[in-house]
Amino acid sequence: MRPQLIRLGGLLALLAVPAANAQIKLDMAKMTCRQYLVDKNIAPQEKIIAAWFSGYFNAKNNNTVVDVETVASNKDKVEDYCRMNLDVTLMDAVKAALERGK
Repeated sequence: MRPQLIRLGGLLALLAVPAANAQIKLDMAKMTCRQYLVDKNIAPQEKIIAAWFSGYFNAKNNNTVVDVETVASNKDKVEDYCRMNLDVTLMDAVKAALERGK
């Protein structure tokens, strides 16, 4: 009886382990605005994506300062631009939205 309880306990422990989240790798140069706004795997990562873009473009400009309010404002500008241009790559949308906002 005892070995069966141990096996049952082990089985229950395995069933209790939550399923691992799938790894997602994104090619930022190919991602479209439609994917960014609508894709069920990408859209929830919007804050991470915005942070990546902020770092990417700030690094290109040798800027080491992070202005949190500006990142949030820029994210909103890019999303507004994307809603009107769903088939544009997100990289191009970032460039266009932020150049337009200057």
